[in-house]
Amino acid sequence: MDANMTHMSLLVFGVLFLTLGSGIWVGFSLFIVGFVGMTFFSTLPAGNNIASSIWATIEKWEYVALPLFILMGEILFRSGISEKLFNALVPWLYRLPGGLLLMNILSCTLFAAVSGSSAATTATVGRITLAELDRLGYDRRLAMGSLAGAGTLGFLIPPSLIMIVYAILAEVSIGKMFMAGILPGILLSSIYSGYIIYRGLRNPDIAPRAREHYTWRHRLIAMKDLAPTLILILMVLGSIYAGIATPTEAAALGVLGAFLFACINRRMNSRILLECLVGAVKTNAMIMLIVMGAGFLSRVMGFLGIPAAITTAIIEMDLSPYALMILLGGVYIVLGCLLDGFSIVVMTLPIALPMVTAAGFDPIWFGIYLILMVEVSQITPPVGFNLFVIQGLTEEPILNIARHALPFFFLMLLTTAILTVFPEIALYLPKLMTVK
Repeated sequence: MDANMTHMSLLVFGVLFLTLGSGIWVGFSLFIVGFVGMTFFSTLPAGNNIASSIWATIEKWEYVALPLFILMGEILFRSGISEKLFNALVPWLYRLPGGLLLMNILSCTLFAAVSGSSAATTATVGRITLAELDRLGYDRRLAMGSLAGAGTLGFLIPPSLIMIVYAILAEVSIGKMFMAGILPGILLSSIYSGYIIYRGLRNPDIAPRAREHYTWRHRLIAMKDLAPTLILILMVLGSIYAGIATPTEAAALGVLGAFLFACINRRMNSRILLECLVGAVKTNAMIMLIVMGAGFLSRVMGFLGIPAAITTAIIEMDLSPYALMILLGGVYIVLGCLLDGFSIVVMTLPIALPMVTAAGFDPIWFGIYLILMVEVSQITPPVGFNLFVIQGLTEEPILNIARHALPFFFLMLLTTAILTVFPEIALYLPKLMTVK
C-alpha cells in the first residue's frame, strides 16, 4: 500500500475503534465512520449514498427469513421445550462419565437446531441445567464452561441467523449454508462431549454418583419429550432439504410449529405473544441497523479502494493458504474481544472474502470458518455475549466465567483447524444435495 492509502486506512479504522470504544451503538458507529471517510476523502455526496446504500442493502427478499427465525426463537424461549429436552435426556446420560454435564452439550446441540441464536440457546438451556446441576452437586466451573462453549452452537447448527446474513452478503445459497453447518456442528458437539467424558474419567468427582435408577422402559418413555424438538427440526430443515420450501417459507413453518407447541404446553397467551413480538422486533432492528451501517461503510471503503489495497498487500506477502487462514484467525480473535458476531461478519466480509477465494477456498466453506471464529468471540471478554448471559443466570464475575470457558475456546480452535485441513467436512452435504 502507498503512503496515502496507508494514512487513509489508519484514519478510517482509527475513527471506527474510537467510536466503538466510546460506547456508541455499533450500527451508528459504522454510519459515522462511513460518513467521515466519504466527506474527507471523496467528492461524492455522503447523504445520498447513505440512503441508496441502505436501500441496496435491505431490499433483498431473503432478509424476511431473519425476523421469522428470530420470532421462532423468542417463542421457543418461552415454550417449555428446554424442560422437555432435560427430561428426555436425563435417563440416557446419568450413567456416562461426566454424567449430566453432557446435558449442556446435547441440549444446546438440539436446541440450536431450532433456535438460530447463540444467546437464546445459552439462556434457554442454562435456565434449566445450571440450577439442576448445582442442586445435584456437579462441578460448577465445568457446568458454566460447558454451557458457554456449547451455547455457541446456536450460530453453527442451522437454522442460524448469522448464516442467513453471511449467505446474503456473500451471495451464496442460504440452504447450502445451512447444510454446510450440520457436520461441523456435529463435530464440535462431539469434541465437547469427548472432553467432558475425558474429564469424567480422569476425575469422577466432577459428577456425583446418581441417586436415581432408570430402566430401558424409562428411557424409551422419555423419548416422547424429544418429539417437539424433532418435529420442529423436521418442519424447518426437512422442508428446506427436501426442496419443498425456501428458507423464508421454512421459517414461517417454524414460527407456526413453535406457536402450536407453546399452546400445547400452555405457555402462550396474549401477554407472552406480545413479549415475543416485541423481543423479535428489538433483535431484528439491532441486527439490521448493524447490517445497514456495514453496507454503507463497505460502499465507502470500496469507493476509497481500501479493501482492494489491503487484499493486494496481503496477497503480495505471498502467504500459503494455511498461513493466510492463521493470519485471519488471529485478526478475528482480536476483533472478537471488541465486537459482536454480526458486526464482525458484515464489517470484515468485503475485505476477507476476496482474499480467501483468491487463495482457492470455497465461499461456503469460508462461511463456516468465519462462523466458528464468531463463536470464539461469544466466549472472549470483554464483549462475549454468552459470558454475559451466564453471568445473568449465575451472578458469577465475568472473568471467572471466561476462565471456566477457556478449555472450550481451545476446542473451538481445534475444530477450526480440523475444518481447515479437511474442508470436505463442511462441503460434503452442500455438494450432495440441491437446495434453494
